[in-house]
Amino acid sequence: MNILAELRQRLRHALESVCDDPDAWCGLVKPAQDPKFGDYQANCAMPLAKRLGANPRELAAKIVAALDIADVCDVPEIAGPGFINLRLRPDFLEREANRVCSDERLGVPAATNPKRIVVDFSAPNVAKPMHVGHLRSTVIGDALYRILGFLGHHVVGDNHVGDWGTQFGMIIFGYKHFLDQAAFARNSVAELARLYRLVNQLSDYHDLREALPAQRAEQARRRDQLQAAEAAPPPADKPALDARKKELKRLHADLAALAEEITAAERKLAAVEADAALAAVAAAHPTIASAAREETARLHAGDPGNLALWRQFIAPCLAAIQTMYDRLEIHFDMTQGESFYQPFLAEVVAELSNRGIARESDGAVCVFVPGATAPFIIRKSDGAFTYATTDLATIAWRVRELRADTILYVVDARQADHFKLLFATAELWGYRDVELRHISFGTILGDDKRPFKTRSGDVVGLESLLDQAVVEARRVVDDGASEDTGESGTAFDAASRDRIAEVVGLGAVKYADLSQNRESDYVFSWEKMLAKTGDTATYMQYACARVGGIFRKAGVERGDVRRQAGAIRLTNPPERELARQLLRYSEALEQAAAEYRPNFLTQYLFDTANCFSRFFESRECAVLKAETEDLRTSRLLLCDLTARILSHGLSLLGIHTLDRM
Repeated sequence: MNILAELRQRLRHALESVCDDPDAWCGLVKPAQDPKFGDYQANCAMPLAKRLGANPRELAAKIVAALDIADVCDVPEIAGPGFINLRLRPDFLEREANRVCSDERLGVPAATNPKRIVVDFSAPNVAKPMHVGHLRSTVIGDALYRILGFLGHHVVGDNHVGDWGTQFGMIIFGYKHFLDQAAFARNSVAELARLYRLVNQLSDYHDLREALPAQRAEQARRRDQLQAAEAAPPPADKPALDARKKELKRLHADLAALAEEITAAERKLAAVEADAALAAVAAAHPTIASAAREETARLHAGDPGNLALWRQFIAPCLAAIQTMYDRLEIHFDMTQGESFYQPFLAEVVAELSNRGIARESDGAVCVFVPGATAPFIIRKSDGAFTYATTDLATIAWRVRELRADTILYVVDARQADHFKLLFATAELWGYRDVELRHISFGTILGDDKRPFKTRSGDVVGLESLLDQAVVEARRVVDDGASEDTGESGTAFDAASRDRIAEVVGLGAVKYADLSQNRESDYVFSWEKMLAKTGDTATYMQYACARVGGIFRKAGVERGDVRRQAGAIRLTNPPERELARQLLRYSEALEQAAAEYRPNFLTQYLFDTANCFSRFFESRECAVLKAETEDLRTSRLLLCDLTARILSHGLSLLGIHTLDRM
């Protein structure tokens, strides 16, 4: 049972007698922040009384009189100006705890009206090795896929890989002009990545050289503008003086940003010019960017040679990416790359044009979304289609073939404008019955609060990141192998430590990401994410291992305890607190699913681990030395249920637990 949902439904019935829109107010039942106010609080009386022109305490009394919850809660208490405090009945808590204990779904009901949901996540460009920038989309998307599926929805995980974009024009050009045949024979994916980086670097070089004079001129203009503004006499009145300060601050910031941009450009130019061989290649190919675009255009037009190269490149690139997914245990139901939708793109443009949704502008075909400052380009002036065209074709296919009710795009926040235009265009096109959601997320930062990179300034490869996670976790495992998790100093052999380090390391990386508000940036820190205390996967994995140790000391199997005739009995406050927390598992999952935020689940798991720690360390709740055999069984059942919920919750985040650590 979702207790919160049950209380809200019952409050809704009570509110029908005092207002005509109970659905607007029943959501104001929330878990109490302080135990002295009960387990839940209904905070609807005050705002509703204001709207009705009533006395809030008198209105609260009317609501309580109509509230039928005697089988769930003690008599409600009206506090302060009209708060309704609700405390769960002890017998109800015991009954529900025992029901959940014997329930394979741990008290979580399946959705009564399941949706057909497509989760579009990860989506790397297949021609390049995966890097740290792919981590967030991959693990957030996987967590949502697992959570929504467990809740009973029909979920399709789709890896919409970039297998048809401009990067292939760069690689094809590089293959034709700069291929190292021996390197390609040894490791085709690494050589293709090198070719991409080389062509991209040379293209940037020529673009930067062309743009730099204008940037320097703009820098001089802005410097003069700032100096003139600073030299102007300050205004006399305070509002004008404040406005001047604000404007000077903006001018300083704009100038600093431009100076940083110029410095970065000069650094990139110097990197090419300092390398004689690279500079010679750059000089020999002054139009490399347009030449690479021409290779892309030939590929998209069906050129047999370019298509043959593309097919040759795709297979090993997809295989290399799959090794990362296998290691992270990421599953997709389909991998529909951009190339899959290529046959539909001309039809998309034609239909939008024929219906007057799109029109030609400077040779390009665009959708002009009302209120948007930029057009949504669906065909370039050179005839090439865009990501926008592919995304529109993808929506149409998913609705037609998958009958999707909801499509979630787990993509970083920098693409927000694209998705606003995409969703608006889809609505103009007639796709109004499908929910389209951009599940945006922030950036992983280094200690310098800039995007996380290696010391040399390169993007951190995902494979090297995972390898390092295991190395760091092995140190933690080696340091903690003798700690009291029920092993009493037992040492693990090297193979066992390697296996534990893999589980702990990968779990730490995933949890550190998922425990953040997904829209926020966060600083990557090995020390924080592998800490054995605090909000980390390691802390919860140790809690599960501690339960394993308790049962080994007890000399019984966890499954056997559940099959015995014993039952959970809540005799002390720490037991009651733990049972109440365990019964909120359904609430946490429903909240995470409703807002597409895995961090609601991580917060619940952290709170649960803390509750268990308080219970386990309480003198009044001894487990193995309980006063009676019935109490011993009851507390073993609570320990078992805690570990089952922690383990299951972590599994929905793609994280394993261990019985021994």
